[in-house]
Amino acid sequence: MPELPEVETTRRGIEPHLSGQVISGAVVRQPKLRWPVPDLAKLLVQQRVQSVERRGKYLLLRFNNGTLIIHLGMSGSLRVLPAATAARAHDHVDLQFGKQCLRFHDPRRFGAMLWTDSDPLKHPRLCDLGPEPLSDAFNSDYLYPIARKRNIAIKSLLMNGHVVVGVGNIYATEALFAAGIHPQRSSHRISRPRLDRLVVEVKKILRYAIERGGTTLRDFLNESGQPGYFAQELMVYGRAGEACKQCGNTIKTRQIGQRASAFCPTCQH
Repeated sequence: MPELPEVETTRRGIEPHLSGQVISGAVVRQPKLRWPVPDLAKLLVQQRVQSVERRGKYLLLRFNNGTLIIHLGMSGSLRVLPAATAARAHDHVDLQFGKQCLRFHDPRRFGAMLWTDSDPLKHPRLCDLGPEPLSDAFNSDYLYPIARKRNIAIKSLLMNGHVVVGVGNIYATEALFAAGIHPQRSSHRISRPRLDRLVVEVKKILRYAIERGGTTLRDFLNESGQPGYFAQELMVYGRAGEACKQCGNTIKTRQIGQRASAFCPTCQH
């Protein structure tokens, strides 16, 4: 699934092409994604894109008359292409502007396009999200009292979108390794200094992944159709059974919250 760095990479990729453009047409080839696609032609034709923003893993295309909320789901991607480019299988939606279009591709159809004419941050899908992990609001002063009240695995807490938004399996795994914290350790048993370090590592890894173009996943392509560049630098995610790059011992894996969680039993405790 595209995680926050992939979504932010996509936002940065499409924003220069879209911002200020007037939508001249909308083609909906598949009206049923995770939820029904709204009547985009009626809503968007002759409307100007005011901004391209992100909240967690949601992209927000703001117009004067409302906001189009896009989620990439498990396998979705957005690309800017010449409008005359022939559609492939699973190319579900085009938003046309000038001679180009923004094309939404989603083989599994778990993605979404939603519309709101009110404040998008109050939309049911966004209103209960936690702070952005790269914002000043996500710090140890915020995280420590929450962690002290929860007797759950720290990885599960970190991946809870109501606690902090957008930290998915890959980057939670990598941040916990960098902070030296076992993913199964109960959140209420982690000291304040260790949580201080975890917050720092979450921010550091997410920023670096964004700079590097996101993580290469089998189903993810960035806006230009090229894969990201972070996967080759992963320390533990996807490396179960391999040698730890830090100590040389074998990377292990356990199920935490129905997700496979890789860790080094020597470096993380």
